[in-house]
Amino acid sequence: MSNLNKVPCTIITGFLGAGKTTLVRHLLGNAGGRRLAVIVNEFGDVGVDGTLLKGCGDESCPDENIVELANGCLCCTVADDFAPTLDVLLARQPAVEHILIETSGLALPKPLVQAFNWPAIKGRVTVDAVVAVVDGAALADGQVAGDLAALESQRAADPALDHDNPLEEVFGDQIACADLVVLTKDDLLDAAGQARARAAVERALPRGVGIIPAVEGRVSPDLLLGLGLATEQDIENRRTHHDAEEDHDHDDFDSVVVPMPPVADAAALTARIEALARDHGILRVKGHVAVIGKPMRLAVQAVGGRVNQYYDRLWDKFEERQGKLVAIGLHGFDRAAVAALLAG
Repeated sequence: MSNLNKVPCTIITGFLGAGKTTLVRHLLGNAGGRRLAVIVNEFGDVGVDGTLLKGCGDESCPDENIVELANGCLCCTVADDFAPTLDVLLARQPAVEHILIETSGLALPKPLVQAFNWPAIKGRVTVDAVVAVVDGAALADGQVAGDLAALESQRAADPALDHDNPLEEVFGDQIACADLVVLTKDDLLDAAGQARARAAVERALPRGVGIIPAVEGRVSPDLLLGLGLATEQDIENRRTHHDAEEDHDHDDFDSVVVPMPPVADAAALTARIEALARDHGILRVKGHVAVIGKPMRLAVQAVGGRVNQYYDRLWDKFEERQGKLVAIGLHGFDRAAVAALLAG
């Protein structure tokens, strides 16, 4: 079957906190008449990214077209989760015209792209492109994500540790499969920082790939959608760290989901999140909270000690104003202490 008869899918991959959900929100709000669907692969016990996308009020992608897969990294559960989800979305009426797949921060995109060659799938969908979203501010500081300077110093000082940082391997695998790279947080960098970030991406790229700088996910859909690359037909030529492995695990990471009561002071919440990165090595915090006296929901996105908060939508009239934050860190962090600090 010609690719023209298949529903195109854009795989959006990227490390924790790079800005994938922000980019997807922008695409939903600027769909240009396309009928979209979104598959969100959440890391953790309860989905959060999906709630940041639902309720945005865009007719191009109603809430029922946003599906959360929270049973684990999609690259590991593709057979159990991905194929059945496609069945559901492709049966929607009116018909879905383009599917966005937001992978978890730890996902290796290659197994997912390879699944598009499965007999039960390949006749119906195609990979329009793989878009890697990378944190320009972190790259400018010489890191793949967040504030990992303390971890890197510990690793370098201990010759008994494995010197192949798993975070860097994940980053390398995502870049290796990319058709386009979106370099986020460009506004946080001066010209020298922008040059360092771009150079870091170029060093990781195995071939010529376009690099698009972005602020708050504002990239024209014309640059990212409708590319028609059929990446699944070329995926075996994209070499990654894990090509020799049958599968991989995520034992290096752990997460805790924290129900959040309404907060009186958003600035105090920011200070607590900054303390998580400083005192407990937390890499990522994301979710939403209710702020006392405010009619809108406060979305929270934090990478290391950098915290971004914004009011994303009004609370529904009959919706319980119950917040929820997910904290993600290296395996072994004190989950109870992190939850207590986060909840205040």
